[in-house]
Amino acid sequence: MSTRPAVLFDIDGTLVDSNYLHVHAWQRAFHDAGLPVEAWHIHRSIGMDGSTLVDELSKGADDDVQKRLKDLHTRYYEGSAELLTALPGARQLLQRVAESDLQVVLATSAPENELAMLRATLSCDDLVSAITSAEDVEEAKPKPDIVNVALQKAGVTAEHAVFVGDTVWDVEASARANVACIGVLSGGVSRGELEKAGAAAVFDDVQDLCEHLADSPIADLIERR
Repeated sequence: MSTRPAVLFDIDGTLVDSNYLHVHAWQRAFHDAGLPVEAWHIHRSIGMDGSTLVDELSKGADDDVQKRLKDLHTRYYEGSAELLTALPGARQLLQRVAESDLQVVLATSAPENELAMLRATLSCDDLVSAITSAEDVEEAKPKPDIVNVALQKAGVTAEHAVFVGDTVWDVEASARANVACIGVLSGGVSRGELEKAGAAAVFDDVQDLCEHLADSPIADLIERR
């Protein structure tokens, strides 16, 4: 096991401003498939396992329809790649974490094609100790699998890690893995919902977290160094 504690970061909506691009891509996909879904309903599902999202929003459509929905989403999302931007403070926070001798782990269940886009947007591979992707698990959040894989890749136990995410699915997955979770509002989920789900602390965004690092669960990890 590593002696360096780890901060596990969700990417979509946490480090990169991408959640609403996903909403738009899914909305177009469902429209094209003749299964229109309201944008607010899609947004409520962003961050959960992709297959679960498609199955629930399509009301259990057959496999061919669900595959088409996923393919359409990929097409529309990749078409919006130029709109992807790192959220304020993302690089700064990762730098602070790395300089504090903590591991920076990108704990996402994004498929490889989306992950490549997100990594290019962040341009922070030099700070990262480990990365997960959809290939590492069969089912993503709110199941704890991706968090557990991130812990394994970092070589740390749950008590030596903190997760940073933007959805209730992040908070629930972390809780199931016994990892404290910091919530951020940049994904469009309210403070009350994140707190009710069990977030140990909630900040406006990663810039706010970076500016108040001493008042966050990450400070506890730093003190253990």
